[in-house]
Amino acid sequence: MKLCNIFNNAPHYRRAIYTLMDREFDCAWAFGKKPLGGKDIESMRPDEFRNFLGYLKNIRICGNWYWLSDILRLLRRDYDTYIVMGEPFCISVWLFCALAKLMPGKRVFFWSHGWYGRESFLKKLLKKIFFRLADGTFLYGNFARELMIENGFAPDRLWTIHNSLAYDAQRALRERLTPSGVFREHFGDDGARTLAFVGRLTAVKRLDMILDAMARLRERDTALNLVLIGDGAKRAELEAKTRELGLEKRVWFYGACYDEAQISELLFNADLCVAPGNIGLTAMHAMMFGCPCLTHSDFPNQMPEFEAIIPGKTGAFFERGNVDSLAGAIADWFAAGRSRDDVRRACYAEIDSSWTPQFQLDVLKRVLLAGTGEAEK
Repeated sequence: MKLCNIFNNAPHYRRAIYTLMDREFDCAWAFGKKPLGGKDIESMRPDEFRNFLGYLKNIRICGNWYWLSDILRLLRRDYDTYIVMGEPFCISVWLFCALAKLMPGKRVFFWSHGWYGRESFLKKLLKKIFFRLADGTFLYGNFARELMIENGFAPDRLWTIHNSLAYDAQRALRERLTPSGVFREHFGDDGARTLAFVGRLTAVKRLDMILDAMARLRERDTALNLVLIGDGAKRAELEAKTRELGLEKRVWFYGACYDEAQISELLFNADLCVAPGNIGLTAMHAMMFGCPCLTHSDFPNQMPEFEAIIPGKTGAFFERGNVDSLAGAIADWFAAGRSRDDVRRACYAEIDSSWTPQFQLDVLKRVLLAGTGEAEK
C-alpha cells in the first residue's frame, strides 16, 4: 500500500500521530500552508516528513465554500490509498473523490468530525451525499459515528479514531509527578479546592461563567481558587470581572505557558478542570495529568473530546450556559468525597486506552491494511 495524506493544514498538536504514520507507512504528505480565516496556527514543518509533496493553497470561493489547490494532480501519482480531510465545503475534495472512483485501485478515506447533531435539513442532505463519496471515514468520536449510523451510513465504513497529543513526552512527565505545594504557595493554605483551565482565553470558552460560579459558591461559604493557564483576547475582560467580583486573591492568571513540566505540575495538583464552553483538547491535556474535567452537556455543540469524560469517574457535565447548574456541578463533584488518587488513575486509564497516537495508528492499520497482505507485518 502506498498512502498519500492530504490535509488543509498540519497543526503542531498532531505531530506525534503524523510522525508515527510517517514512520509506519509508505506515505507522502501534502497540506495547506495557511488555513482560511487567517488563524495563527502553528504548523509542522515540511522537513519533519520523509516525503513532503508541497504546500496546497486554501482559496475561498464563496461563503464557507473553498478550493484546495493542486490536489487533483496527486491522483496521477502511483498512490493507491488516500486519506483526505472530510470537509464538505471543500469543492476540490468532491471532484477528487468523483475522479478517484473512475480510476481502478484508488481508495479514498476521510478523516473528519463527520456529524455534529446540529445540522439543518440541507446540511444533512449535503453530508449524506458527500460522505458516501469516500470508501470510509475515520471519526473523532463515537457520538458522531452513532449519529451517522442513525442517518443511514454503514457501520463497517465508520471508524472512531479519537484524537491525541504528545502522549509519549507527556507520559514521561506524568511518571515523575508527585503532589506539590504549588497552590498553597500561591493562594495560601486555607483548604480551598483549586479549579483549573488550560487553553486560549477566548469568548467561546465562556470562562466568565467560572468566575460567576465561584462568586455564587462563595455565598454558600464554599471558597474556591482558580488557575487559568493560557492567554488570549478575553484576558483583560476576565481580569476586570475578577476584580469586580472581589476574587483577585482567588484567581491566578498564570499566562501562556509552553513548558509541559510546569503545566503538568499545575494540572496534577489541581482538583478539577472546568471548561464551560466546548472542551476540546483541554480534556485530553488535563486528564493526561490526572485532572478530571467538567464541561457542558449539549453534545451537538461540544468537541469530540467530551467523550473522555465518564460522569462520576473522570469528570462531570452541567447544563450549557447555566451558571447555577455549573456551580451545582462543581459543588456536587467535591461533595462526593472521591479519592483524588482514584480519580487520577481513572483519568490516566481513559487517556491511555483510547486517546493516544498508538491507538490511532492501530485503527489506521486495521482498516487500511485489511486485505492488502501487509496486515500481518
